Amino acid sequence: MPHESQPQHPDALDAEAVRTWSSLALAALGRAREDIDAINVYPVADADTGTNLYLTAESADRGLAEAFPEVTDGTGRTSLAEAVRAWAHGALVGARGNSGTILAQLLRGVADVLGDERAERAGPAGPAERGQQAGQGPGGLLARALTRAAEEAYAAVAHPVEGTMLTVAGAAARAGEAAGAAAGTAAEVARAAYDGARAALAETPGQLAALGRAGVVDAGGCGLVVVFGALWQALSGQEAAAEPVRGRAVPVPQSPDPCAQEEDGPAYEVIYLLEASEGAVAELRERLDGLGDSLVVVGGDGLWNVHVHVDDPGAAVEAGVVAGRPYRIRITHFGDERRRARGERAQRAVVAVVPGEGLAGLCGEAGATTVLVRPGEPPAVAELLDAVRRAHAREVVLLPGGAELRAVAAAAAEQARAEGVRVAVIPTRSAVQGLAALAVHDPEGSFDEDVVAMTAAAGATRYGELAVAERQSFTSAGICQAGDVLGLIDGDVAVIGSGLAETAEAVLDRMLGSGGELVTLVLGPDVPDVVAERLEAYVQQGHLAVDTVTYRGGRYSAPLLVGVE
Repeated sequence: MPHESQPQHPDALDAEAVRTWSSLALAALGRAREDIDAINVYPVADADTGTNLYLTAESADRGLAEAFPEVTDGTGRTSLAEAVRAWAHGALVGARGNSGTILAQLLRGVADVLGDERAERAGPAGPAERGQQAGQGPGGLLARALTRAAEEAYAAVAHPVEGTMLTVAGAAARAGEAAGAAAGTAAEVARAAYDGARAALAETPGQLAALGRAGVVDAGGCGLVVVFGALWQALSGQEAAAEPVRGRAVPVPQSPDPCAQEEDGPAYEVIYLLEASEGAVAELRERLDGLGDSLVVVGGDGLWNVHVHVDDPGAAVEAGVVAGRPYRIRITHFGDERRRARGERAQRAVVAVVPGEGLAGLCGEAGATTVLVRPGEPPAVAELLDAVRRAHAREVVLLPGGAELRAVAAAAAEQARAEGVRVAVIPTRSAVQGLAALAVHDPEGSFDEDVVAMTAAAGATRYGELAVAERQSFTSAGICQAGDVLGLIDGDVAVIGSGLAETAEAVLDRMLGSGGELVTLVLGPDVPDVVAERLEAYVQQGHLAVDTVTYRGGRYSAPLLVGVE
C-alpha cells in the first residue's frame, strides 16, 4: 500500500521523510507514466521513459522496504543514512533505460550527502538557529544533496546534452542552493527546487531540436519534476501540481506524430549490472564510448549500472566481461521499441534463455530478446515474464535452453497468455538447439508453421557438452575422478577423458557417426582459439561434407557446447 503523505515539520529531514518521498514519487510516476511515455522523443522515440522511471522508482521503493521493513510501517527508528542508502541501492540495481539510470545516479548523489552519518545531527532547527547561519541545518543539507545529485548525474553521462533531465536537475539544484543559502527550511528548499525544475522543463523545447520539432517538453525532465514535486509534498504535506508543466517555451510546429524520429541511430540498447573497480570502469567508459552513444555508467563502491546504445551488443557485453563481472544483462532491439512508440506490437518475437554473454549478443543480433542464466542461478518466472513483455509482440516463441527450465518457462508462458499474448514454448534442452531454432525462425510466416519449423530444427540437433568433474562420481560411462573432462551427449556422460581437445574429438566422432551437415561449436571463456582450430580441422578431415561454425559463448558458458544438425 502506498504510504500516505503526512504533514512534516518544515525542517524535518529523516528516515520517515525519505520513506514518504519514495512512496509519493512512486505513486505520482505511476499516474504520469503514460503521459510521459507519450512525449518521449529523445534520445530514442521508444515511448518508455515514463515506464522506465516508474520501474526504477519501484525498485528503489522495494529496496527501502526490504532492507528496512520498520521504515515502511512507521514503528522503527531507522537512521536517515541507512534509509537513503537502501533507497539509492534499490534504484541502482533496478534502473531501467537511459532515464532510469540517470534517476538512480541522482538518488545516489542525494545518498552521498544525506547518507553521511553527520547528517543525522542536522535535526529540525528552531527560528533562532535558522537565522544564525545561512546554509546550515536540514535546509542547507538538502540543498547540498540536490547539488551533489546533479553533479554526479552530469558526470555519469558520457556526453551531456542540455534540454534533458540533466538540465532540469541542474536548475532544481541551483534553486535549492539559493533557498538554502537564505536559511530556508528543508520544505522551502524542496519547493524552490520543484519550482526551478518546472521552469527549466518549460524551456527544454527551445534547447533541444528534437523536442522543438515535436512540440513537447523533455520526457525525462517531466518525470524528474514529478519526483521533485513528491519531495516537496513529503516535507510540507501540501499537494504538488496535479500534472507537470508540459507547455512549450517557444512557438514550434506541432508534428502530427510526436514520436517521429530518424531511425539512423544504434539498433540496440544494452544494460547490465557490473561488479568492477573504478579503474576498470574508467577503461570501460572509453571502450563503450567508441562503440555507441547514450552512454551512462552510474554507481560506485564496486557496483555499477551500465547503459549504452550500440549496433554490436555482443561487443558491449564483452567490454563488461573485460572490466569485471556483468550480470542481469538486458539487450533490447529498438525496432521493437519504435513499433511500441507508434502504438504497435510486433506480430512475433523470440525470447531465448542463454548461458553466456557471447550467446546473448549473438541471439540479440538475430532479433531475439535474451535472458542470461548463470550456473546455479536459474531465472525465475518473473524474469522470463518480463522478457516476454519486453519483446512487446502479439506472439512469442520461448526457447528455455534447458530441460530444467521447462517448468519455469511454462509458468511464464501461462501468465503471458493471461495478458493476451500467444506464447509457444519450444522444448530446447541446450543453447545450441536454441541457435538451430532461431536460424529457421520466420516472423513473416504463420505462427503455427513457424513453431513447427523451429521445433523440428531444435529436435534435429543433437547436442553435446564438455564439463570438468568436480569430484569422483559414477557416470553412465564409468567412474570419473575429480579433474576429468566429461563429454556429454544429449545430457548423458558418454566419454571420460583427460584433455579438452581429445575428449571433444571423441564426442564429435560419436555425434557424427549417425550423420550430420553442420557442426556448431560454442567455446567457453577459457578455451583458447587453437582448440577451435584443431576441432574444425578434425571435422573437415573426417567429414568433408560437414560445415563447422564457431562462436564464443562468453562468461558463464560451459567449456564447450557442440551441436550437430
